[in-house]
Amino acid sequence: MYIANEERYNGMKYNRCGKSGIMLPAISLGLWHNFGDAASFENCSDMIKCAFDLGITHFDIANNYGPPPGSAEENFGKILKQNFLSYRDEMLISTKAGYYMWQGPYGEWGSKKYLFSSLDQSLKRLQLDYVDIFYHHRPDPNTPLEETMAALDLIAKQGKALYVGISNYNAEDAKKAIDILKALGTPCLIHQPKYSMLERTPENGLLDVLQDAGVGSIAFSPLGGGRLTNRYLHGIPEDSRAAGASPFLKPTDINESLLDKLNKLKIIAENRDQSLAQLALAWVLRDGKITSALIGASNTAQIIECAATISNLTFSIEELALIDDILVS
Repeated sequence: MYIANEERYNGMKYNRCGKSGIMLPAISLGLWHNFGDAASFENCSDMIKCAFDLGITHFDIANNYGPPPGSAEENFGKILKQNFLSYRDEMLISTKAGYYMWQGPYGEWGSKKYLFSSLDQSLKRLQLDYVDIFYHHRPDPNTPLEETMAALDLIAKQGKALYVGISNYNAEDAKKAIDILKALGTPCLIHQPKYSMLERTPENGLLDVLQDAGVGSIAFSPLGGGRLTNRYLHGIPEDSRAAGASPFLKPTDINESLLDKLNKLKIIAENRDQSLAQLALAWVLRDGKITSALIGASNTAQIIECAATISNLTFSIEELALIDDILVS
């Protein structure tokens, strides 16, 4: 029987999510690609326990996570039932809908029909009565934003989710969505953008929109799909994601220009007594505009390494300038 570490809250930093009452751990755990049926269930369970023991209270999933789609929710639901029933009120669990899940015209995007059906399926897989946060996973160019936000509003008012959020929205669409939700009486709690040293698009207006509106933010892929780790410092290992068939990281993504940047960043990290991954996570959290960095992991050692980031989140002006020079070179 699992008994959580009694000191778990002493080593983690918690940040207020926008202007809400919710606090998020500076490091959260995402279950995107290593919690499906192809993964070891025992390893999945060990990773969830490890994260919780380190004070990571936020676990992020989506309907299509696996593979196959839905299996990450199913496996997480089993882990919750076996080990975490007595800790449910100490956990912040989120799921999402927006990407393709089933055949026909109601199996993806942002209609009220799809969002309600998807969340009902997710709750069954998770074996939960509600999730803490429900996201619309991506903008829908064909469904009126008013319909999608009205669905999120109704989901919250029915108690199927305590809070709602959006993901992958640009600054203009995010502001519209936030304003609609505010008018409906269900504030947007959080936005989940892709943000890292290698993907800085949210700096072009989105982060300012969120800050002005009092909406929190959680960065996904803060390690650039694994590139901002020691994994690729000397090229592409044979057993790495970039060497495989993953559509999310190709061999062409690991080029000489990137390797030069990574090795220069590694020197800065070493001078701070950090790994490259810890430097990258600390940088994402550097100015308070990002509430939490959402990591992925394939083993407990990676979670332990990432959680240790919070021991050094402060940068000098000189360090930030040097990092910017490296990234734009």
